[in-house]
Amino acid sequence: MKIYTGSGDRGKTSLFSGERVSKAELRIEAYGEVDELNSILGALAAAAPEKAAEAVEPIRRIQSDLFKIGAWLATTHGSSSAEMLQGLETEAAVFLEEAIDRMQASLPALDSFILPGGHIAAAWAHIARTVCRRAERRVVALAESEQHAPPLPALLVYLNRLSDHLFVLARRINHACGIPDAHWKP
Repeated sequence: MKIYTGSGDRGKTSLFSGERVSKAELRIEAYGEVDELNSILGALAAAAPEKAAEAVEPIRRIQSDLFKIGAWLATTHGSSSAEMLQGLETEAAVFLEEAIDRMQASLPALDSFILPGGHIAAAWAHIARTVCRRAERRVVALAESEQHAPPLPALLVYLNRLSDHLFVLARRINHACGIPDAHWKP
């Protein structure tokens, strides 16, 4: 398969469902943010210390879930291509909640804001969290522009849980490495 085709040289791209649209369209922005998040998770996993391996283990599943989200975002509601896609099941958000609960069980209680940083993998988790929030905002805008067309509400739940998961993951990585939270002092 040839990587470059030239078909996007004039600012248009093809959706999974076949339509040609502007690369500046809200739908493209949304799945572009999800793609960036997925790449950052790859960097996070590559930088993860062995001490936090169990906390980082879910990342490959999360990356797979993000591919599903990207496919949904690249498909217009009601198109025949949408029938081929599997939805993001409710269990995906529950999976994240359970992972959050497991990680939090070993962490000290949080009583103030913390500054992003610490171990390089924790810093990547904080970066991923902020990109996840940006992706969530883009999906909200898309959902509002399409009157909450399915499955966008389910994607929003997942992205909201994912940003929480990434925050706790950053704390868990630092804790596993013996790096205390850096508390914000106003």
